[in-house]
Amino acid sequence: MANVAKKVSWSGREHVEEDGENTPLLNGTSSAAAQPVRQYSSPSLFRVGHLSTVDLTDENQELEETELTTTFTKEIPRNENLLSLKYESLDYDNSENLLFMEEERRINHAAFRTVEVTRWVICGLIGIFTGLIACFIDILVEKLAGVKYQVIKDNIDKFTEKGGLSFSLLLWAALNCTFVMVGSLMVAYIEPVAAGSGIPQIKCFLNGVKIPHVVRLKTLMVKVVGVILSVAGGLAVGKEGPMIHSGAVVAAGISQGRSTSLKKDFKIFEYFRRDTEKRDFVSAGAAAGVSAAFGAPVGGVLFSLEEGASFWNQLLTWRIFFASMISTFTLNFFLSIYNQKPGDLSNPGLINFGRFDTDENSYQYFELPIFMFMGVVGGMLGALFNALNHCLTTFRIRYMHRRFLQVIEAMLVAAVTATVAFVTIYYSTDCQPLRQDDTDYPLQLFCSDGEYNAMASAFFTTPEKSVRRLFHDPPGSFNPQTLGVFTILYFFLACWTYGLTVSAGVFIPSLLLGAAWGRLFGILLTIVPNGVTWADPGKYALMGAAAQLGGIVRMTLSLTVIMVEATGNVTYGFPIMLVLITAKLVGDYFVEGLYDLHIKLQSVPFLHWEAPVTSHSLAAREVMSTPVVWLRRREKVGVIVDILSDTSSNHNGFPVVENTVDSSRPSRLCGLILRSQLIVLLKHKVFVERENLSLIQRHLKLKDFRDAYPRFPPIQSIHVSQDERECQMDLTEFMNPTPYTVPQEASLPRVFKLFRALGLRHLVVVDNHNRVVGLVTRKDLARYRIGKNGLEELDLAQT
Repeated sequence: MANVAKKVSWSGREHVEEDGENTPLLNGTSSAAAQPVRQYSSPSLFRVGHLSTVDLTDENQELEETELTTTFTKEIPRNENLLSLKYESLDYDNSENLLFMEEERRINHAAFRTVEVTRWVICGLIGIFTGLIACFIDILVEKLAGVKYQVIKDNIDKFTEKGGLSFSLLLWAALNCTFVMVGSLMVAYIEPVAAGSGIPQIKCFLNGVKIPHVVRLKTLMVKVVGVILSVAGGLAVGKEGPMIHSGAVVAAGISQGRSTSLKKDFKIFEYFRRDTEKRDFVSAGAAAGVSAAFGAPVGGVLFSLEEGASFWNQLLTWRIFFASMISTFTLNFFLSIYNQKPGDLSNPGLINFGRFDTDENSYQYFELPIFMFMGVVGGMLGALFNALNHCLTTFRIRYMHRRFLQVIEAMLVAAVTATVAFVTIYYSTDCQPLRQDDTDYPLQLFCSDGEYNAMASAFFTTPEKSVRRLFHDPPGSFNPQTLGVFTILYFFLACWTYGLTVSAGVFIPSLLLGAAWGRLFGILLTIVPNGVTWADPGKYALMGAAAQLGGIVRMTLSLTVIMVEATGNVTYGFPIMLVLITAKLVGDYFVEGLYDLHIKLQSVPFLHWEAPVTSHSLAAREVMSTPVVWLRRREKVGVIVDILSDTSSNHNGFPVVENTVDSSRPSRLCGLILRSQLIVLLKHKVFVERENLSLIQRHLKLKDFRDAYPRFPPIQSIHVSQDERECQMDLTEFMNPTPYTVPQEASLPRVFKLFRALGLRHLVVVDNHNRVVGLVTRKDLARYRIGKNGLEELDLAQT
C-alpha cells in the first residue's frame, strides 16, 4: 500500500487532504477494500482495476491554497519512494477532432506560411525581451552592489585608522540582511515557485510536467527582483541560472498573446494557445536565457535539447537558435549604450570569461591526463556538494515549512556570509601590489600603502568579477593559503545557500568554487616540480571551474559549448569536454546531479530518455491505470457532471466508446476526450434537448476552447440544472477519434518510448477486439526506476 505523505512543494505551500478523503493508489495491487471506488448509477460507467487521479486546474489549486490553515505539524514526513499525484502532464499531442480538422482544412497554403512567419516573429520577440530583462538585471545588480561595497569600503577605511572595525562588520551584515530579507519575503509570501534558479522546474515543464505557477507573470517579476536582491545581498549565488527561468516565462507569455494574471487579452497569436505550441516557445525562451547569461547562443540551443525539450525537429532548432542570437545581441547592444560605447559589442552575456587565446593560456597534449584528474576531483567534490545539499533540503522540507522561518534562514545565511568574509579578510596576510586594472573596490586594511588584500578580491565583490579575476589575474596574485581557505569556506557557504527561499542560481558559485581550487592546483604544479612553466594558473582555474560545475549539475554537451563560447577559444573544446565527461561519470557513481535530486525530492513524475533497462518483463496490462472511467459517444449530462465532480478520481482523460445497450461489458473504443474539453462543453451548454430528439446544439469553434486555455474553470463553478442533467451530450464532434493505443501485451520499454517520444498525456490500452482495458499515464511510467536492488516501483500519493 502506498505511503501517503504531506510535503512542501515547489509552490512552497503545504497541501492538506480533506477529512475522510482517501488517496487513490496506482500500484497495480490495490483492492476494493484498500481503496473504495465511488459507484455511479449510470449504466455507461465501467470500472476495471485501479485509479489514476490528477488535479483539476491551476485556478483550483489557487483556491485551495488560499483556504489552507496556518496550523502546521512539527515535522512534515518525507519519503523519497513516493511519486506525487498532484503533478499533471501537458497535452503535447494535438486533439485531432472534427473542429481541429475543419480549421486545418480551411487554412490554405498562404495562411500556413503566415503562421510559420508568426512563429519566427514570436521567437524574435522572445529574444528581445529576454535580452532586455538580462540587461535590466545586470545594470541594477552593478548599481546596488557598487553602492553597497563602496559604503562598506569607506567605512572600513575609516575605522581601520581609528579602530572599531566591528562596526564595519555590523554594517556589512546589516546591508546583506536587508537586501536578502526583502527578496526572501517576496519569494516566500508572493510567489514561492520563484525560489532557486528555476532550472529544475523548467526542465520538468519541458519534459511534459505541468508545474503550477511556473510560467506566470507574477513569477517573472518576483524572480527578477529577487535575483537582483540576492546577488546584491552578497549571497553565494549567481544571476545567470534564473535567466533561464525568466526567458521561459517571457516565452510562455508572449506566445499566448495575453496575460491571464492581468486579465488582458491582446487578441493576437490565438492560434498558438495550446500546450504543443507553448512548450516549443518555452524551449526557445530557456535557450534565450542561457544565451543572455553566458553569451552562448549555440550553448543555449543545446541546453534546451539536452536538459529540456523531449521533442525536436529541424525548424524548431532554427527558431530556437534565432531567439538565442537575438537575445545575446539585444543584451550586447543595450549594454554598449549603457557603458557609453555604442556599437562596442563586447558584452555578449551577463558573465564574460575573457579571452583565452594567449600563449600562456595554450595547453599541451601531455596536460590532458592532468585535466582528467581535475575532472575526477570535480566529480567527487560535486558529489559531496550534492549529498550535503540533499540532506539540507530534506531538513528544510521537514522542519522549515513555515514561511517566516524560511525568511529568517535566508537572513541568517546572509549575515553568516558577511561575517565569514569579513573575518577571513581581517586575518588574511596576503597583500598584493595594486595594479592599474585592479579590483573595483580594493581593500587595503592592514596592508602597506600601494597594496590590497587579496582575500578581499575574492569575497568583497560580485561572484562574476571574482571568477574573471581568478581566470586572468597574473601568476602570483593569490597565495595558495588564500585560495585554500576561500575554497573550503565558499564550498560550505554555497552548499548552504542553494535551496534557500530566494531567487538565485548555482552556476556562478560552482564556477567560482572550481576556479579557486583549479587555480590552487595550477599554483601547486609550479611549486612542486621545479622548472614547470606550462602550468598557467588561469588555465587551470578554467578547467577547475568546468570540473566543479560539471560535477554538480552533470551537464556535458551543452556545458562544453557554453564554456567554449564564453572563453572564445574553440581549441579548449576537447579538454573541457574531457573534464566534464570525467566529472559526470565520477559524480554519477556516488549521487545524482543537483537538479535531478531536487526533482526527485519533489516527487515529480519525470520521464528520462529511456525506460529502466530491466523492465522488458513488464507488459502494458501490468503498468496501466485502472479502473477506467469511460463515456459513451452520446452521454447523459448528469453522468458527465457526476464524473467530473468526483474528487476521489479526478481523471483528466476519458475513453469514448460506441453506444451500446449492454453496459455490463466495455464497448469498442471510438475516441478520447479531455476533462478540459468537457468543462468547456458544459460551460457553453452544448446539450441535446432529449435523447430521442435530433441533434440541436450550439456549434462551438476551436476559439472557444483556446479562450478558456490554460486556466479552465473548475467543475464546481458550472451550474447545471436538474432538467439539464437529463439532457444528452454528443461527443462525436469534440473527441479525438484517433487516440494512440497499445495492445495490453506491449512491453514497458515500447510503451515508454511511444509515450515519451510523442509527448502523450494518455495512452489507451486495448485488447484484441479494440476494447478499453486500461489507460497509461505519465505516473504509471515514472514510478518504475532502477534502485539498489534492481527494478523498483514507487508508491503514489497525494503529496
